[in-house]
Amino acid sequence: MIKNTYDVVIIGGGPAGLSAASAARKYFKDILIIERKEALGGILLQCIHDGFGLTRYKEELTGPEYAFKEIAKLKEDIDVALNANVYYLKSLENDDIEIKFYDMEGVHHLITHKLILANGCRERSNKEIAILGTNPAGVYSAGEAQYLINILGKLPGRRCLILGSGDIGLIMARRLTLEGAKVIGVYEIKNTPSGLERNIVQCLKDYDIPLHLSMSVSKVHGRKKLEAVSVVKVDENMKMIASSEEKIACDTLIISSGLIPMADMTKKLNVLKSPLTKGPIISQNYETNVPNVFVSGNALHVHNLVDDVSYTGERAAYFASLNLKERKYIDVSFDKNITYVVPQRIDINNLEDKIDIAFRVKKELEDVTLKIKIDDVIIFQRKFIKLLPPEMVLLNVKMTKKVFDKLHLEVEENKKV
Repeated sequence: MIKNTYDVVIIGGGPAGLSAASAARKYFKDILIIERKEALGGILLQCIHDGFGLTRYKEELTGPEYAFKEIAKLKEDIDVALNANVYYLKSLENDDIEIKFYDMEGVHHLITHKLILANGCRERSNKEIAILGTNPAGVYSAGEAQYLINILGKLPGRRCLILGSGDIGLIMARRLTLEGAKVIGVYEIKNTPSGLERNIVQCLKDYDIPLHLSMSVSKVHGRKKLEAVSVVKVDENMKMIASSEEKIACDTLIISSGLIPMADMTKKLNVLKSPLTKGPIISQNYETNVPNVFVSGNALHVHNLVDDVSYTGERAAYFASLNLKERKYIDVSFDKNITYVVPQRIDINNLEDKIDIAFRVKKELEDVTLKIKIDDVIIFQRKFIKLLPPEMVLLNVKMTKKVFDKLHLEVEENKKV
């Protein structure tokens, strides 16, 4: 039975939402998880490969095994709404949040004191990356192909080409090969891979699947069914070189061109969005510009490891339990080697002894030092043998000052002796 009022509502029942809910039980009495699918677990349920839980559980688990461990932590008195879709969100004058959603039982209208968004991310479509041609059968996102094989037991095609070297695409290259399909190759528009180095090795090199860098798909051919694609080289500005176009016969195109946080829901609350992460702008307390609205996991920005996603869910629940006083923000700045930093700003009126800082670099860097400065004074530094754009770095940094005007991150190449 859905109540009229909750202490905290969590939208999303994947790894971030599950960890947020189990952690929230330490601080709140009335908790509700709203999940749009028919079961808790999120994308983990279709990720049957292992590699999950190495830091959180000290085990190498499959996606479903990881999900079941998280679900087992939930208390019976936590309410769960499945097959549920939120269609209305509003921040009230007293900073409570009004929510309307519908499920198999009907329409529900409630008030929550705190809201945690843990609704994950989505894949880019072929239209978002401007591939010309028709829309024939045989063009899938990597997640759709994964669902077809792992959940429905259906092989998308026999002769496959993968666009984008994101982790899901790399894993699907291996999965398709194991199921008997021919993977012609993985084509990546950038001059460096987008997936983790371990997946490049385990999913491509171990199976002799070629990786073509600085190449993309320019057009699909076929009306009812995919018959071929045109691939093309790109220059250093990622502009297609028309004279290099080549037509390759295939019956399946799988697109793995990146993930985008599901930020559409935040528009209803006027949550500020970052142009760099495509997710909400937050403080170090995982709170958005709208009081009592918190974000975690891939709804915030895309993470590499599910272990880190679960960690952010716990942190969001913890900060939601605090009675934050009047907010006062300063922006976080960073140098040219860094793509983005989360959090994007610091609430200095609600600053604890340690804060989480996540960042990615723009290009491959070797033998560098990360420096975090407060008002030009270094408070944290760490050397890295190598930093890669696909690999997010997550740090827990001790704050030496509680009052300051600037926080800045820079990555410097170490001078050769």
